Amino acid sequence: MEILTLIIIGIILLVLGVVGVSLLLKLGKVAISIILHMALGWIFLFIWNILPFFKIPINILSVLIAGFGGIIGVGVLILAKALGLY
Repeated sequence: MEILTLIIIGIILLVLGVVGVSLLLKLGKVAISIILHMALGWIFLFIWNILPFFKIPINILSVLIAGFGGIIGVGVLILAKALGLY
């Protein structure tokens, strides 16, 4: 009876380990994706600020908007700045 209990506990731990590792990998991909998008948003804003047009301040809000929105997010920031909303 003891060996059967150990085998069942081992199978349960193996299944929980596989599920846990797959969950960590999915969360890691999401975190890396968000960090990558924020870095690209910062780069887009930096390039825009090099141009001789009006400047968009680089802060956490503008980096998040540009990061999550990509080129469209930078376009929204440029439009908001042009309209005097930002």
